[in-house]
Parts: sequence; C-alpha cells; structure tokens
Amino acid sequence: MRAVVQRVSEALVTIDGKTVSSIGKGLLVLLGVEEGDTEVDCDYIVDKLAGLRIFEDENCKMNLSVTDIGGEAIVVSQFTLHGDARKGRRPSFIKAARPETAIPLYERSLAKLNEIIPTYSGEFGADMKVMLVNDGPVTILLDSKRLF
Repeated sequence: MRAVVQRVSEALVTIDGKTVSSIGKGLLVLLGVEEGDTEVDCDYIVDKLAGLRIFEDENCKMNLSVTDIGGEAIVVSQFTLHGDARKGRRPSFIKAARPETAIPLYERSLAKLNEIIPTYSGEFGADMKVMLVNDGPVTILLDSKRLF
C-alpha cells in the first residue's frame, strides 16, 4: 500500500462540480492499494498517518502529529500510485489492486483512521478534482512494503 501524504492548511474534493469533502488543517492522503496488500498493510499505513510528526510545535520544529494538533484528513483513492513507467511512455498499472480487493482495504483505512481523527474521502473510482493548499510544502511518501 502506498500513500502520498501532504500537510495542508485546507483541502477539498469535488465530483461533477459538487464539493464532497473539505478540511482545514490536516492531511491530504492519496492512497493506492497494490495486489497482495492485506489488512496488515492497511493498519501499518493508518498507524503511520496518525503518528507522523510533520506539524510544527511551539519551537517551529516538525514534532507534532495530526492527532496532536486536532487535525483532520481527506483520503483519496489513487490507483495510479502503483503505475510503473520505467519502460516506454505509457505507465503500466498491473500492480494496482483490482476494485474487489482495493475497495475493502481503502474503506478499512478510512474507518480505522476515522477512529483516531475526523476522516473524509472522495469516491472510489470517480473522476475527482482535488484542491489543496500544501502547507510548507510538506509531502511524505509511505509504502507498507519498502523503504524509500
């Protein structure tokens, strides 16, 4: 499971011109599920998201988590995170999980994170517009299978 995590001062998701989710200070998470991912991968990512210390403390050091600041999250499904563009010009998405595998793990991630902080989402498989104000900018890559 892969996640692109962005520290935001605000973010919103629209579908067909209608806002479906919006947050203030918190995390915008683009989440991709890979074939072979399990609940263990999901729990790893959720634990990292909730505890990732990327918000500034009173000394302007990145020392606080989204939980510490009382922030929120928007999690958006993003199968293209598993695109492989090493060969040719067109990415291959063979490693991205099929919807029957990806949807339950995506929904589990939302539910587990929502137990910790207010968590919102887009719509799995929809054509979404994601707008954000990246605070910092701070962008972190997470992968439950390997280290970067």
